[in-house]
Amino acid sequence: MTEVISLMDIDDDDNNKLNNNSNSNSNNKGKNVVVPGEPKATPWVEKYRPQSLADVAAHRDIVDTIDRLTSENRLPHLLLYGPPGTGKTSTILAVARKLYGAQYHNMILELNASDDRGIDVVRQQIQDFASTQSFSFGAKASVKLILLDEADAMTKDAQFALRRVIEKYTRNTRFALICNHVNKIIPALQSRCTRFRFAPLDSFHVTERLKHVIEAEKLDVPEAGLAALVRLSNGDMRKALNILQSTHMASQQITEEAVYLCTGNPLPKDIEQISYWLLNESFTESFKRISEMKTRKGLALVDIVREVTMFVFKIKMPSDIRVQLINDMADIEYRLSLACNDRLQLGSLIASFTRARSALVAAAN
Repeated sequence: MTEVISLMDIDDDDNNKLNNNSNSNSNNKGKNVVVPGEPKATPWVEKYRPQSLADVAAHRDIVDTIDRLTSENRLPHLLLYGPPGTGKTSTILAVARKLYGAQYHNMILELNASDDRGIDVVRQQIQDFASTQSFSFGAKASVKLILLDEADAMTKDAQFALRRVIEKYTRNTRFALICNHVNKIIPALQSRCTRFRFAPLDSFHVTERLKHVIEAEKLDVPEAGLAALVRLSNGDMRKALNILQSTHMASQQITEEAVYLCTGNPLPKDIEQISYWLLNESFTESFKRISEMKTRKGLALVDIVREVTMFVFKIKMPSDIRVQLINDMADIEYRLSLACNDRLQLGSLIASFTRARSALVAAAN
């Protein structure tokens, strides 16, 4: 949903002149747009990036709002935030194409703030670009656009400096900040932008976009393979396309097993088997069998824990036992993220299920 903080009219100026070529592609960093004629090795993430606002797969409420503001010549500074692969960069690049057409690369400065994150970048590159006059198209003067991807990686000093630059050059420049964590953007910057939250894509939109790519590339993808792609993407379109392309490079037919094998994730049938051992076998037997499967199939324990956690939601058990079990597995996953010993954490996982089994037996009696 949208959260509109403020709107700023674009100032018209019939006397604006063409700026020089110093603001051209040489300053562009971050995510680039694929143009016709690029080699076939182009990643599908870029090859199938939406070229217009109408092509953006989801978030139609946000896209339509931005489209209307653009058409009415009332584009504000923008702050687009949300998880990766949800269409933030694609949306703002589509806006740029609509605004500038063939002059696109002269009118936009792209910076990846995770690389260009310091105050010097704000004082030099950004301020130099913002301070120059913008192109004039007919009777309307078009503002330039500065795109700051991964803006949450900027230092606090750089963000405070950017606040003043935004105020000073509002007349001829608009800023689009893109980030995953909006809480890392200082309030002073947030208040100067219209904020839009991009939620993870639902399975319908991911499926439809994947079908479009599958048809365009003439791939052999059974329904089970497509379902596996959607499931593993977790609402991240970029991740879904990367998995699809990687699996295609490894296998002619993109089956469910090929997808899981390519990503290194445990198959659903493996998780069912592991869960059966955890719920029915002794500690020693469970440890032996899970260790053997983990080694034979090259599975990571952290992936097993995540998948088993999801499987627990499908099992019928009292809510208090389920909550305790899920909390235990969350603790195990956290310890694994700190590089704790796998064998110890596997033992902890089996012990958690042993306690849960004892609680289930006690509850039944």
